[in-house]
Amino acid sequence: MTDAPSRAHPGLPGTDRPVHATHEYRPADRWEDAFLSGNGRHGTLTFGDPYDDRVVVTHHTLVRPNGAEHARPPELAAELPSLQDKLLAGEWEAAESFTDHRPLQWVQPFHPAFQIRLRATSDEPRAHHLRTVDFTTGEATATCAGGTSRVFVSRADDVIVQQVTGLDLDIWLDHRLPGAPVGLAVGQGSVLTPDGALLTLRARYPDSDRAYTGVTLVVVTGGRTRITHPGVRVTGAQSVLLLTRVRRHTGELGVTGEQRALGELPQLYDELLARHLPLHRTAYQRVTLDLHAEPDERGLPGSELLERPRSRALLERLFAAGRYHLLSSSGLNPPRLPGLWTGDWGTAWSGAFTNDANVNLQTASAAAAALPEVTDALASLIHRQLDDWRENARAVFGARGAVAPAHSDGESGLTYHFSREYPLHLWTAGADWLLKPLVDHDETRGGRDPRTAAALAEVARFYEDFLTRTDPDDPEGPLVVVPSYSPENRPTGGSWGAVNAAMDLSAARHALLTAAAYHPDDPERAGRWRALADRLPPHRINADGALAEWARPGLDDTYDHRHLSHLYGVWPLDEINPYDTPEQAAAARRALELRGAENDSAHGHLHHALIAARLRDGGRVAHALGEVLDGDFFHASLMSAHYPRRDVYNADAAHTLPAVLIEMLVQSTPDRLVLLPALPPAFPSGELRGVRTRFGAELDLSWGPGGSRAVLRPRRGHRIEVRTSSGGASPLDLVAGEDHVLTSGTW
Repeated sequence: MTDAPSRAHPGLPGTDRPVHATHEYRPADRWEDAFLSGNGRHGTLTFGDPYDDRVVVTHHTLVRPNGAEHARPPELAAELPSLQDKLLAGEWEAAESFTDHRPLQWVQPFHPAFQIRLRATSDEPRAHHLRTVDFTTGEATATCAGGTSRVFVSRADDVIVQQVTGLDLDIWLDHRLPGAPVGLAVGQGSVLTPDGALLTLRARYPDSDRAYTGVTLVVVTGGRTRITHPGVRVTGAQSVLLLTRVRRHTGELGVTGEQRALGELPQLYDELLARHLPLHRTAYQRVTLDLHAEPDERGLPGSELLERPRSRALLERLFAAGRYHLLSSSGLNPPRLPGLWTGDWGTAWSGAFTNDANVNLQTASAAAAALPEVTDALASLIHRQLDDWRENARAVFGARGAVAPAHSDGESGLTYHFSREYPLHLWTAGADWLLKPLVDHDETRGGRDPRTAAALAEVARFYEDFLTRTDPDDPEGPLVVVPSYSPENRPTGGSWGAVNAAMDLSAARHALLTAAAYHPDDPERAGRWRALADRLPPHRINADGALAEWARPGLDDTYDHRHLSHLYGVWPLDEINPYDTPEQAAAARRALELRGAENDSAHGHLHHALIAARLRDGGRVAHALGEVLDGDFFHASLMSAHYPRRDVYNADAAHTLPAVLIEMLVQSTPDRLVLLPALPPAFPSGELRGVRTRFGAELDLSWGPGGSRAVLRPRRGHRIEVRTSSGGASPLDLVAGEDHVLTSGTW
């Protein structure tokens, strides 16, 4: 194989605008560098060598039974009053015995299904190799000396579509991926059909009646097809089309039905693509970012661009790739820790939905970046699990209502993943944290989803039962959140279970007030929730002038930690901001200054950036971005890692980065627009188009040395306050259907 020089390829999009694609001049050697496609259910990782291609297939439902499928929340409600008494008396170690003494149980781990293998039978030279992934279409394409392979995952038909032309091929399904369990019972089949062949792979998990089955329909145009167990050999064909689905099931799966369903689909690649594009392309193109990068840099392969961490072209491409990957991994569920993709059965932290930070960070851009598909995916997960959330409230707290778990595998929403060092069963803020993006979405579209209203009422009902304790020395004083937990930190010299964690206070207050706002037709109940919120204590400012992680005096901060749970009131909430609560905002900024990076987790750095942007601190935004860009967090696929030097495949950085870039340029609440609040000097000019605001307007923003310009396209009438980079404020009356143009002089 010969390598092309490092330059823009003539087949790529023009270099006079941001390139909504990425490319490489060699196939992926590692699955982490494979190009990604997905429709929120099925996913693919394509290595990109038409002569010896591997396409790893994933699906959101593929989790390996490990005992967690039978796990239940701990029955601890009867012991709760005693624990509360002890914690209120200052016995800070008391929560360590609030357990049923089970060992730590991880959720069922996410895993890949198999890989589709295509190996050319010829020995022609493999020159002029190019592989690309087009974000606008979702296609991963590879070309090499006359052979071409194209792959996408259809949002319209929920099928993996692959076409190969110009090559004679051996094709088979291969379950042999790193970490595959030894006891995996695998059966394979290959049969000829009038148009080609049908390949099947069935895998049953060890010691379980659960299994998954992959079915690939091979449609051959011209040429000859013959069986070469476990696959087929195709020679002399004009093109080969593969249609693949995978199903997780119990017992046997009717393969005949799957074959029939695949056979009923169009048998032409371009026709299948045409059905997919209106759903994918329309969503992807709603929002674009142009940082006026150098055209020559825009044409570089992704791996070379990553070697220029200060390149504006890199941020343009990471923004585009982040939106693409976020959309592609959201459907049945929102993204997991690795999004929708893994090439290894040993996925870190079970590849779970980690609710105490990662899910919300990854989906942070959904409302502003006009991706309701992502919010719908999060809502789907929440509403499927609400019954489990109710069971958590009953079992652990003896309460009505709903409590979300800190970890989920997508099947269960029960709380069972906890230990002494991680008493995640004590965390009560999770339901508000997970519902906040749904509330943002409702504000953006100008209508309240009745399902969100019902879920908020469940959370408020929990707080009615749970928030009953006050300080014994001040029985008429504020309520106390006890027990309380700040993920995944503990006070200096104290234990993990504590009292009045800042996140718990903010979440309880927000949940109660938001539930009341969603139920104006029930004034008695709404009034009761508002009154309960008013009885919660304020945040505490500690001796360092920082907003304390625990409002309870005597619980001192542990600053060097990757989580920033205590600044929940700043982001994603609007409880603490520089305009309405300047003293608390100053304390929050001091808390941010004192916060360490601990183990350099990507989510910690970008969480830091999101909070800094809300506090109008462009310097801290730039520093946090720099930590990620300089730290070698991104693979050639433009998917990210959890730690520096591409250690542990993880979607946090890839999916959160678009939210950071939007927040430093535009912020909105239902009544406020903030323009260029935290713009770092490294971005002197640019354009952000298509952003949605929470007061129901679409916004285009451009800025540069000559000034700035914002165009608002409101869908409903409303009076807002406009805030600018200089800190000035002015009212603006919006009229539905009338564009409003704001320039630097009018701000």
